[in-house]
Amino acid sequence: MRFTTLDDWLRWQETLHPQVIELGLERVRTVLRRLQPKAPPFTVITVGGTNGKGSCVAFLEAILRAAGYRVGAYTSPHLLRYNERIRIDGVEVDDAALCQTFARIDAVRGDTSLTYFEFGTLAALEQFRSAGVDVAVLEVGLGGRLDAVNVVDADVALVVSIALDHTDWLGPDRASIGYEKAGIYRPGRPAICADPDPPPRLLEHACAIGARLLRVGADYDFVRTGATWRWQSGKTQFEALPQPALAGEHQLGNAAAALMALTSLADRLPVEVAALRAGLAQAWLPGRFQVIPGPVEWILDVAHNPAAAAVLAQHLRARPCAGRTQAILGLLADKDADGVIQVLASVVDEWRPVTLTGARGRGSADLAARLRSAGIQAVFPHDDVASAGQAARHEAEVGDRIVVLGSFHVVAPVLAAQPWIPASSLPHSRET
Repeated sequence: MRFTTLDDWLRWQETLHPQVIELGLERVRTVLRRLQPKAPPFTVITVGGTNGKGSCVAFLEAILRAAGYRVGAYTSPHLLRYNERIRIDGVEVDDAALCQTFARIDAVRGDTSLTYFEFGTLAALEQFRSAGVDVAVLEVGLGGRLDAVNVVDADVALVVSIALDHTDWLGPDRASIGYEKAGIYRPGRPAICADPDPPPRLLEHACAIGARLLRVGADYDFVRTGATWRWQSGKTQFEALPQPALAGEHQLGNAAAALMALTSLADRLPVEVAALRAGLAQAWLPGRFQVIPGPVEWILDVAHNPAAAAVLAQHLRARPCAGRTQAILGLLADKDADGVIQVLASVVDEWRPVTLTGARGRGSADLAARLRSAGIQAVFPHDDVASAGQAARHEAEVGDRIVVLGSFHVVAPVLAAQPWIPASSLPHSRET
């Protein structure tokens, strides 16, 4: 074994391939064939889209587990631990198992260079095979057509939404991005589109390959009915469903898309209505409009593009606070900072832009300049997330709220530090 600790394996993987991101299936397909010469023995649900992927995976995982299936889930990126990316029956795969799997991949790859994400995708597929899962729910990392997750054929593929993001890799407009995301569809298999206004190129591609396209508003639909909601597709109807456990009105659309995916697999993976209800009520996804109540409310949201920021702004308006709203904002350099600022400007009183380091990082000075160019005066830049969190906590008064947004790289350190816990309530440590 090349390394004995997970951290060492991950540091090495970050340097193995000359590019951090290089889309394409040739490398990962070559190694997968050596690892698993046969098709996966489990059902595969692949979830792509600009926003909403993680929520749909959470609903699918919770419902299928409630139905009694052994479920593997692969998501990215992680918040606090790499292990979050690969779960089997809701349990993160431990360090030892990951190290053993990485060693097996390393042994068979030969001179094939793999990216960090490709290594992780292969590890997830290996873990699911060895664990004997019934179904694997796979979240696309970037795009779809050339993303490593697309190396396996989905039994049902779901595209949640199409918006402008990752334009350097996926193209400059929704048409190009929609085509890339439609690449996870397969001939003759259910191809769900939960975007109510999909670009024609997505529809054309699905038609050209003979996928069984299922569109929201045409092939399935949902409606709120007071405190519950109803879902319908053809003759199949579910009444009085509980509100999704994940916060936000948009989660009805994500939950409805998950139900369409499951209904399309009913012959293979039947799910009782009781399991649907249980899963909807139990789904959990940290960092997506995650509300930490208290005298000062904290709201954590990894929204990192204008479409996601607009949803966050809608939530904030629907949840007014008595005091001020501070925002701790960090965005990577390839994100549309101006678009994010524009949609949130009216719901934030004070801004604390932070610096994100690394190859794709963006400095707080750049964000501060963009905020001021947008006519915002209450701007207090910080060199890092920790200092921004401390300052926001110090300045906040009862009735205020602090919104942390823009990236997993912003939300993760705040989650780890938990600055909403008053210092007086923290347990004292004692050396022995």
